[in-house]
Amino acid sequence: MKMKTEIYNDNFQNYKRYGIPKAQLVIADIPYNLGVNAYASSTEWYIDGDNRNGESSKAGKAFFNTDINFNIAEYMHFCNRLLKKEPKEKGKAPAMIVFCAFDQMQTVIGYGKKYGFVHSYPLFFIKNYSAQVLKANMKIVGATEHAVVLYRDKLPKFNNDGKMVFNWFWWEKDGKYIPKIHPTQKPVKVLKRLIEIFTDPGDVVIDPCAGSGATLRAAAELGRNSYGFEISRDFYCAAVDKMLKPQRDESQIGFEDVLMEA
Repeated sequence: MKMKTEIYNDNFQNYKRYGIPKAQLVIADIPYNLGVNAYASSTEWYIDGDNRNGESSKAGKAFFNTDINFNIAEYMHFCNRLLKKEPKEKGKAPAMIVFCAFDQMQTVIGYGKKYGFVHSYPLFFIKNYSAQVLKANMKIVGATEHAVVLYRDKLPKFNNDGKMVFNWFWWEKDGKYIPKIHPTQKPVKVLKRLIEIFTDPGDVVIDPCAGSGATLRAAAELGRNSYGFEISRDFYCAAVDKMLKPQRDESQIGFEDVLMEA
């Protein structure tokens, strides 16, 4: 089966110009609005990770331009349009997954309700490490990631293979074969687990904030059609050259990728 993997150097608001199909699953890691405090708990704030060396070029800098004033309401409005209509059959409804900071979860749920996602539940991802190394001798440090599953009326498609699925998952790191491109990049292994739960082979997955392209790669490896939008030229080019092209060349399952610039 030939799959499509497309990424556009454009804002997801312009999705209509590309004529892409509606999604069974919209999944994205939205900006956390950390602003200039992005590296505040990371050793990257300092040169070579050592505060004795003074501050690095990342001190007082945002991860990326959109991590300052991201509009969640606007995001929800367009994601509702990106998802397919809710079908009459049970067990076929679409869903959206939003990775977000813990403090953003209620905001995401609240805006979701305003734009048609009347139901939701949280997901938690457990790490065996923490990025908050600079806080380690000051307080209990965070070692979790968070997401929210949102849906309209009917419960979304759910592939559990007859087994109970808990609302927490291990945060499995990717091996060296997955390039590190984006500062908030999610592991392909984690994304694949979510995609296989909420979609079937041949379904459409859309990532409106594609970043590294990890979601598109995860979908392609599972035989799903995937489409992504990334407004940063640098992240877009890295996703094309490092994340998606090597996977296409090495894959034993053929799929068509269309890497387009606005």
